[in-house]
Amino acid sequence: MISLLLKCLTGALAVLLIVLASTSRYFVLAGLVPLFPRFALIAHVVVGTNRSPTELQTTALFGLCSLIPYAAYLATVYVLSTRTSLTITLSSAVMTWLCIAGLMLLVWFRVFPPQ
Repeated sequence: MISLLLKCLTGALAVLLIVLASTSRYFVLAGLVPLFPRFALIAHVVVGTNRSPTELQTTALFGLCSLIPYAAYLATVYVLSTRTSLTITLSSAVMTWLCIAGLMLLVWFRVFPPQ
């Protein structure tokens, strides 16, 4: 129960830091805060505790590949932010992320089928 509470608190702290950064003169930091690997740390502790070192390594490789959909999301926001409304920009970026992530999953599970 305590570990669940700590996980919730780290998420709340991240949101607070994003809001504080976005309203300050250092607003660009709001783009860095979500990339702190708090959830990756949790995932790696769980995988590293319950699985083999090779499976932890595979999890890290998958995490590296997950940067591709995120990069596509950011590229979409960058391109559309001055051309469309915020709603269209973010909706398009999320759809781009979903499409690229789906393709990534299809490729990943063909290359690394679950055992």
